[in-house]
Formats: sequence, structure tokens, C-alpha cells
Amino acid sequence: MQSITFANHPAAIILAILVGTVPALLWLFFWIHEDPSGRKEPLGLIAITFLAGMLAVIFVLPVEKFISVLSTDKTLLIVLWAASEELMKYLVFVVVLSRCPWIDQPVEYPIYMMTVALGFAALENGLYLIHPVAVGTATVSFLTGNLRFLGSTLLHSVSSGIIGISIGLAYFKGGGTKASFALFGILTAVALHSVFNFFIMKNNGENFIQIFGFLWVVTIIIMLLFEKLRRMGAYVEKPSLSTQ
Repeated sequence: MQSITFANHPAAIILAILVGTVPALLWLFFWIHEDPSGRKEPLGLIAITFLAGMLAVIFVLPVEKFISVLSTDKTLLIVLWAASEELMKYLVFVVVLSRCPWIDQPVEYPIYMMTVALGFAALENGLYLIHPVAVGTATVSFLTGNLRFLGSTLLHSVSSGIIGISIGLAYFKGGGTKASFALFGILTAVALHSVFNFFIMKNNGENFIQIFGFLWVVTIIIMLLFEKLRRMGAYVEKPSLSTQ
């Protein structure tokens, strides 16, 4: 069987990536406008963060391939794969945004963590769709229930949102407490990610609606926590006019 490469299927690969990116961009638009402060985030920084999230997929693929040879225990592999993705997204966030002066409000931590996650999900979706698009079975795949990539987009944004919210809640805390909150967020994100993948793989996606509904419950909780972070932002010291 001929391998699918850009040389022999350029249109299919481009189309798959574009289609895979659309749900991520829609969610990105939603979460950016969920910032209760009403402040517009710089589009350039959003774009860089989104693209960095896409780049993270390229780095995590060899890691996941290495993990796959470590064990034959499917449950362990699911957890390790989820951990590698959540850690990679967090690492990208730290590298790109750790010293960014624009991140000066608690609520911005989940916004930018979600931006990284949605960039990650966009390329992951595209890679998932390349084969169905190239062989002309994309529509059949959708109709037979292979909508995992839609749930995956929400999963990535929600799990990374948990990490961002954990960091934001520790905004006024000391370094040790911030590290503990970040670790708690990462572990929670890995657990959520693992549970999603486990149930999707266990029943071949037949229980997708129930899992997607559970993710929406988590999304509502995150939206409520956005409001708490916004209120915390009111106590962030603003620069005085004399220093501007």
C-alpha cells in the first residue's frame, strides 16, 4: 500500500490539516472571549502560542513511540501517553510564556494554556484525518462515529485549562505553593485525559456522547473558575502613573 506523503497527496494533507484546525479555532475564539476582564489579548502572542502548541505535537510523537515499546499493558500505556502530552503542552507554555509581560492576570494562565492545547489539538486532528481524506473515506468515518477528534479538541482545552487554573489560583502564593498547585493541575489533567482515552478505546467510541457530556460538565466548572480568577485579578497591583 502506497504511503501517504505530501509528495503524492499534497491536497489531501493540506485539507486534512485545515479541517482539523477549524474546531480548535472555534474553541480558541470561545475561550479568548470568555475572559471576564474584557481585555483583548494580543493576536500576535495568541498566534505564536497556538503555533507553538502545534509544534509540540512533532516533539511528542517520538516520545509516545518510545513509550509504546516500554510495556504491553494498555492501561499503563494510556496513562503514559496522556502524561507525555500534558507535560509537553505545559513545557511549551513555560518556554514561550514564562517571562511574558502580557501574562499579568490570574485568568490569563488558563487562556494561554488552552491556546497551547488547541494548537496541539489542531495538528493532532489534522494528522488523524489525513488518511480518511486521502483515501476518500472521510465522510464515512464521520458517519460511522469516528468523531473522536471533536472530543479530543475539547479534552485538550479542558485538561490544559485545569493546569492553567491551578497556576492562576496560586498567583499570590509563594514559589513552593505555586509548584504544588501546578503539579496538582498536571496530575488532574493527566487523570482526565487518561479516563477519556480509556473509555474511547474500550468501547470503540460507542459511549462518545456520555464522555462528551462529562467534558461539558468539566467545561462549565472551568467557566465558573474563570470568574473566580477574574475577581482575583482585581487585587493585582497595577503600575503607577509615575513609573510609566
